[in-house]
Amino acid sequence: MDQFVVRSYGKSELALLYNPHITPKAACKKLNFWISLQPELVVNLRKSGLSLLSKSYTPAQVRLIVEALGAPYLSL
Repeated sequence: MDQFVVRSYGKSELALLYNPHITPKAACKKLNFWISLQPELVVNLRKSGLSLLSKSYTPAQVRLIVEALGAPYLSL
């Protein structure tokens, strides 16, 4: 199994790593919902500069998400 690499990811790209068997739009909605359940994560992402208009996550934002939600499963 590959290891997850913390780097910049497009929002859909990261969402699909967490939810690979649904559409990109549905995957984004699901990831955003999971993030919304973690108030401290929401605050930290906003402090890091994330906005609703952002198209991608920075490596620092990805690290925050992975620390809160765990790394996505990467299949071979």
